[in-house]
This record gives sequence, structure tokens and C-alpha cells, in this order.
Amino acid sequence: MKELIKRAKKFLVGGVNSPVRSFLYVGGEPLIIKEGKGCRLIDVEDKEYLDYICSWGAIIHGHANEFIENKVAEALKKGNNFGLTTEIEIELAEMICNSIKSIEKIRFVNSGTEATMSAIRLARAYTKRDIIIKFEGCYHGHADHFLSKGGSGLATFDIPLSPGVPKEIVQNTITLPYNDIQNLEETFEKLKDKIACAIIEPIAGNMGVVLPDLDFLKRLRKLCRENGSLLIFDEVITGFRVSSNGAQGLFNIEPDITCLGKIIGGGFPIGAYGGKEEIMDMIAPLGPVYQAGTLAGNPIVMTAGKAALELITNFTYDYLNRLAEKLEKGIYDAANDSKIEILINRKGSMFSLFFSNKPVKNFNDVRNSKYDYYKKVFWYLLKKGILLPPSPFESMFLTTKHTDVEIERTIEVFYEAFSGLKNE
Repeated sequence: MKELIKRAKKFLVGGVNSPVRSFLYVGGEPLIIKEGKGCRLIDVEDKEYLDYICSWGAIIHGHANEFIENKVAEALKKGNNFGLTTEIEIELAEMICNSIKSIEKIRFVNSGTEATMSAIRLARAYTKRDIIIKFEGCYHGHADHFLSKGGSGLATFDIPLSPGVPKEIVQNTITLPYNDIQNLEETFEKLKDKIACAIIEPIAGNMGVVLPDLDFLKRLRKLCRENGSLLIFDEVITGFRVSSNGAQGLFNIEPDITCLGKIIGGGFPIGAYGGKEEIMDMIAPLGPVYQAGTLAGNPIVMTAGKAALELITNFTYDYLNRLAEKLEKGIYDAANDSKIEILINRKGSMFSLFFSNKPVKNFNDVRNSKYDYYKKVFWYLLKKGILLPPSPFESMFLTTKHTDVEIERTIEVFYEAFSGLKNE
């Protein structure tokens, strides 16, 4: 492992292709995985881990799922990319549009970042406005206009969060606190007819799981409608994870544009954005908004995505919810046993662990959680063969291949980990 990590760091930036994989937030050296099967990962030293990362939520049916693998193997015999439309991408588009009421037409891309970036461009073109609102703690990919941090006061424009992003790129971006109705209302009052759109994770999964105040989401929907702004739901994580019609189905709140990814690719790279026909028809070739991609709608990805959606039934969510509820209760019981203050935010099979005695409703609350405790629990569980996300800002997930056996084992190890914290 050490030699591979050394080679990785020599030829890959930071030894990784995505920062969170570096284990930067928890310290220590990262894992290098050679194989996944069901709910488990196996590293290059043949150590086995019970997986609660699940490819950051993209895997819902377990690693190396036989049904998906067989469908992909059949498709590969016919070729891996044609650069032209195939029947399978039409079929996947139909499945998604039939599941998610707000989507009448869809465009496939290759990542969640592409989806959100394209959705913003579309919203600006449709409204003929420039300003976008986003919310602190929500992550919408690494496009320049998302890499900003809030200005110094109400409705002030943002400043770049990353070198390489010119101030001019984020000068039309405003970042507001999540779940803050007052800031939201005051911003719309001040800028009214200048806001092109608001983009939000309806369940924030990129600062740990932070659940929305439904009044906040409903008010956001109403303000966008009243002011001629579009509402974009980033459901890259929540789409087909929390329900077959996403978070918007659970909350009965329809956005104008929905961004998807992860699960709809069956473990392959994918993104998509969709909405009402009138809005989507602004995209080329029907309209002036240009967006294209050589590998968009790739038949192998479409095949994997269709297979993944075919495996989802009502039982899928009932099963995942039951396991997640059992795990949540078990972790709480373990914490109470050691008098450790924790909070678990959960929706369906996505959840996060905060070491806090107060509700976590926005990014400031997340910051106040005890990260050192998370790091210690992470490493204790890893040594026991249980893999949590190597960052307190990431969500944990379950797959249909997790069983009561794995859940009970995980609870048992949490008891041990919390006991260790108590004795410090």
C-alpha cells in the first residue's frame, strides 16, 4: 500500500483525482481499493471494509451488482460509444421523466457539475437575467460561478473561493444561509427582477446531511415564482436515493429545473438536467442555449443507469429506510451509553453524524460540530473494518446489499468507539 501511495503522489495531484479521497480531513494515508462486492470494499492489501461511502451515494444496489454487470456486458459487445442517438438513452429518459413529475424533457451530460453548470446557463437565458442565488454549505460542482463564498452583508455579491476564479465570474452570485427565511425574503425584496434563479440541494448532502425547513423551501418556491426567477433543485445525490421521485416528491415542491446524477448512471459517470418543455426547448438544437458532449448519452452508461432504475421498487426504499432507522437508533443508544452528545441527521438511507448537542440546520451549525471526535471515531471504525466517509462534511449511505448483520456489527463497534471517547 505504501509504495502505491508513493507512486500515486508522484503522478497524480495529491495522489488522488478528487480531494476528499486524500483523507485530508481525517489525517493519515488514504486507502487504495482493488475490488468491491455487495456492501464491502477490498483494498490492495486484501483488507475488507464494510462500506458506508457507497461511491458517495452513486451505488444503491451494491458493488458489482450482477444484474447491472450482465446488462453492461451485453451492451459492450455492440460497441461502447457511437456519437449518435441510441434507443437505450431514449428509454432511460422516459423512465426518469415518468418518475419525476417536474421533468418533461431531459438532457444527459457526463457529471453533476456539467448538469448544474448547464442548468444555470439555461436559467439565465430563459429569464434574461444574470444573478444567481445559492446557499452556504450546498455543493453544486466545481464550475467557476459556484466556487464563491458569501459577501460581507445582506445581498452583497460573492468573492472567489478558489484561485483561478476571476472576481467577474462570481460578481453575479449571492450566497445565503441555508434555512434562513428572513435573509431569503430580504434578498428578493432588494433584487426582485434581477434574479435569474436560485439553486439549492433540497436535502443538503455536502455539509453532512442538513435537512430543510419545509417552510423555507416552500417560501423559496413562492418567491421564485412571484419574481419570475427559476428554482433549480440539485438532486444529484437525492434523486432516486430518498425516493423514486426525489426529494421534491417527498416534500411535494416542484422546481423548474432538476439536476440529477449518481444513481441514474448505475455507477458510471453521468449527469442530467431536466424540466418543463418550454424551458428545456431553449437548448440547442431547438433553441439558442448551446451545450454539447461527445460522450453524453453514452450507451454503456445509459444501459447501467436503466438497469439500476429497473431494480428500484417500493420495497427498495422500505428496506433501506428500515435498516437506516435501525442503525440510527443503535448509534444513538451507543452514544447515550457513554454519555457522548451526538446528532444524526437522516433522510431515508442518507445520513450524517455530528458531535453536537444542538440542531444542525445550516453550515454554521456544521462548523460547530466537534471534528476531532469524528476523526477519532473514523479511525477506530476503519481499524475494525468499517469505512465511514473520510470527512465530516460528507453523507453516509446504505445499499440494498447491507443487511441486519452488517448493521448490528456497525452498532457494536460504535459502542466501542464511543466508550473510548468517554474515557479520554
